[in-house]
Amino acid sequence: MTIRVELNAETEARLAAEACAQGLPLEKLAERLLAQALTANTSPHNALTVEDFHRMLEGMAEGSEGLPDLPTESFARASFYEDPLDGRDAVSRR
Repeated sequence: MTIRVELNAETEARLAAEACAQGLPLEKLAERLLAQALTANTSPHNALTVEDFHRMLEGMAEGSEGLPDLPTESFARASFYEDPLDGRDAVSRR
């Protein structure tokens, strides 16, 4: 299929420079970019299937069996910062 696309000067220059850098004819690069754009739009960007998500979690947990269980208090603000707020707001109120 042949299509005609009108490009502004800036886009044409960028396309020509990229084609030259990759050693491709301009038409081949345009075809490749169009195919990539269509492929990217067929599925949400960075979307994971449930199975992929579970595999990712298992990979993150791998080797963590020997880590100690920490009490909930370990995740309080005072355990992360040396200057506890002492009941004050973190952001001053107006």
